[in-house]
Amino acid sequence: MMRKYNVRRSKVRNAISWVLSLLMIVAGIALIASFFLAGRLDSTATNSDNPGGFNVPKLETTNEENTTSTGPSDKTLQLTVPAMARIENDKVPYTAGTDEEALKTNAAVHLKGTGFPWDNEANVYIAGHRLGYPNTESWLTFWDLSNVVGGDKIYVTDANGTKYTYNVFKTFVVSPSNTHVTDTLPGKNILTLQSCTLPDYSERLIVQAELTDTSEKAA
Repeated sequence: MMRKYNVRRSKVRNAISWVLSLLMIVAGIALIASFFLAGRLDSTATNSDNPGGFNVPKLETTNEENTTSTGPSDKTLQLTVPAMARIENDKVPYTAGTDEEALKTNAAVHLKGTGFPWDNEANVYIAGHRLGYPNTESWLTFWDLSNVVGGDKIYVTDANGTKYTYNVFKTFVVSPSNTHVTDTLPGKNILTLQSCTLPDYSERLIVQAELTDTSEKAA
């Protein structure tokens, strides 16, 4: 009798283990599928209020009133964030948030209409994808933006080789329609990094840092 009971209990255990294993496999497949599907559906730069899209702030300015005419003629920057695995000397073009091609073929974009590292007062606004497009430079570039915390360093280099060191002072989340994150702070030069929040990409994760050091390239 005891042997039959043990056999029956063993069969029940095996059945439960099989069901649990099947559920884990199904859940894993669903997670992977949603990851890649989200990478395709949420990777379009828009200026709409749709929280399901990758939203870069739409600036009302058309004459770049937030910038100066100083600095190198080539406005391309290079970005390095030691706390992020994929951001090291990545080229960041100066372009509009609606420039989908630039967002696909670069790690990030420097939002046109915001300031530059060489300005006395500026908000250097840089946006990148959490997921991005597979097999492009945008793929997973800002995936680990949430690893960046207060006190971390961010480095920007301009086309002349001048290196700007920023110190992170704030991380927070805003809605897709919030454009105040592009505002300057009186008398300060700050850098803002933006990407979508996880897991649903419904809001924007913001990291802000203040310029603390500038070093020109040796002649």
